[in-house]
Amino acid sequence: MRIFAIGRNYAEHIQELNNERPDEPVIFTKPDTALLRSNEPFYYPAFSKDIHYEVELVLKIAKEGKNIEPAFASRYIASIGIGIDFTARDLQQKAKEKGLPWDLAKGFNGSAPVSDTFKPLGDFKDVKDINFSLSIDGQLKQQGNTKMMLFDFDYIICYLSKFFTLKTGDLIFTGTPKGVGPVTIGNTLSAFIEKEKLLEFEIK
Repeated sequence: MRIFAIGRNYAEHIQELNNERPDEPVIFTKPDTALLRSNEPFYYPAFSKDIHYEVELVLKIAKEGKNIEPAFASRYIASIGIGIDFTARDLQQKAKEKGLPWDLAKGFNGSAPVSDTFKPLGDFKDVKDINFSLSIDGQLKQQGNTKMMLFDFDYIICYLSKFFTLKTGDLIFTGTPKGVGPVTIGNTLSAFIEKEKLLEFEIK
């Protein structure tokens, strides 16, 4: 199982980080050791002083495929969950300044909390109009809608499958809206699809 992630997929998030708007999806990956399941706590790592939350919808791949055509892309999505792409922003900034990969900043242990519940694709009336949000200690921090994406689910599936064979159970983090920021020890993060809470855990 692989974890793919899409960077810079919401325009206002690109602006808040002063990044360049991409012509194609920005792709990075996380190892399976980044997964954090069952609402287990996230332990703040000693190697960073600036861990940021980024809430994202997460696609679970239904079947193996490569070079997928747009007309068939939706058939490769089994279900949709929600997750947090934790980023060691201080490590990421150092890497960006030197033109180096983001692996240490994005792929560290526990950097990908994911909901245990994934909702079947058929549960959604329109996958291009899904609301999702993140609250910290009961205060709304991020809210997004899939209609705000630069690259929609089908495009992401097709694009990734040009380079990688997608396999059953692979996960794709699809990008974060504006409002990212730091977490501190003692915070409780709660993530929602529409009004349904699917993920909640503590920072320790």
